[in-house]
Amino acid sequence: MKAKLVLLFFLMGCPAVFSHAAAQEADSTAVFTIRDLMEQLVVHHPVARQAQQLTEQARQEVRMARGVFDPVLASKYYNKELSGKNYFTLWDNVLKVPLWVGELKAGYERNSGVNVNGENITPPSGLSYFGVSMPLGQGLLIDERRATLLQARQAQDLAEADRVKMINKLLLEAAKAYWDWAATYERWQLLEQGFQLAQVRFQAVKERVIQGDLAAIDSVEAKIEVQNRLALLQQARTEYQNAALVVSNFLWGENATPLEIPENIRPSLLGTETEPLTSDALSELLATAREQHPEVQKLEIKTRQLEVERRFTQNKLLPKLNLEYNLIGPGNSLSGQWLEGGYASNNFKVGASFSVPIFLRQERGKLQVTRLKLNATHLELQQTTRENLNLVQAAYNERQMLEDQITLQEQIIANSTLMRNGEQQRFENGESSLFLINTRESNLINQQIKLYELKAKYGKAKYYLQWAAGSLSSALNPSARVK
Repeated sequence: MKAKLVLLFFLMGCPAVFSHAAAQEADSTAVFTIRDLMEQLVVHHPVARQAQQLTEQARQEVRMARGVFDPVLASKYYNKELSGKNYFTLWDNVLKVPLWVGELKAGYERNSGVNVNGENITPPSGLSYFGVSMPLGQGLLIDERRATLLQARQAQDLAEADRVKMINKLLLEAAKAYWDWAATYERWQLLEQGFQLAQVRFQAVKERVIQGDLAAIDSVEAKIEVQNRLALLQQARTEYQNAALVVSNFLWGENATPLEIPENIRPSLLGTETEPLTSDALSELLATAREQHPEVQKLEIKTRQLEVERRFTQNKLLPKLNLEYNLIGPGNSLSGQWLEGGYASNNFKVGASFSVPIFLRQERGKLQVTRLKLNATHLELQQTTRENLNLVQAAYNERQMLEDQITLQEQIIANSTLMRNGEQQRFENGESSLFLINTRESNLINQQIKLYELKAKYGKAKYYLQWAAGSLSSALNPSARVK
């Protein structure tokens, strides 16, 4: 099973690594960069796929909201007979076409029988009608149908903001796991080199002890150093393996198939090179955090939705005044006489309805609640924007500090290398001890490990700064890269 997962990893998940590995021997090492991880992540990870569905879900909700404006064709037929006597036959067919304001209606009805209500009597050939109903008070500027549709359209933008937020969080978590994996790999390799050096030095000391150049206690000290470095090496190898498992959590193939990182795949610190940001770049990130951050966009969209609700609630303070006009005529089809002068004034059915609550307590209370929600959202937007801007500035400061520390650490390593080399020369000349050279070498290894840890932190800081600005999802674009 594991071999199949590894094969899937190469064939589906990481074509760049596969092409590299295919050109080498089976026991060779291929590099898996963070760019490869991100490209694999956004295609097959369940959370990424779930995020992609949010937009489609919102689109279908808009479709549902538009359904209230669909034309409706209806027909009713009732017949009653008793003891062979036709009490009534009622047949009504109507087509209703909702408009943005009001409604169009066309239909045909034919009613017959001895007990038909007088107001429902139609000519023997039936009665055709065509009319319109229009609200002139409540419902003229906005009604429940339009409010629902407008809010559903805003929900599309809200779903997009949620999608970006989910992808940003997923990418940041993956980046942190990857840079931890890269740092543990470099630490493992350095300790492996240190262990090999200690073994070589132990063999050399043994030979010199045999020859009488060194005391026997020096071989014991060299052996202890080998054992100490072996213990550190075993711990580093385990930490590397565990870090690789954490990265594997973000690797998925088609059909939700979990993938494992093959043993011949190694991470890379490519992308951790120091790249100081200019003041213009910082200003651009701050502008992005202020205008395009997913949390800011969600609150702005929520504000627009509440504004629609406020308009609708305020409109309900108006009285209900609905007018209806229907042009009627015998038969089941329109004829030229409908267009003749004077016909419309002699063949019609009109209606009007009016109502208004006396105190409007429910409407006024709902309006006040909506205004309070709107004000609370404005305040939350102000606080969130400020927090985001401060978060970007703090992330920028962290990145700058790491750049300075990396430069300083490189200088420390250069000086530590000189000290180690000098101590080695003194040891070969008999002017130093094995303890001192081991100390100098261990210090150099620790300083190199610290440098790789700083580089890993710097890689995290790059992604964290983009995440703080809300623009980390730009990494989805293969042509884009985190700066």
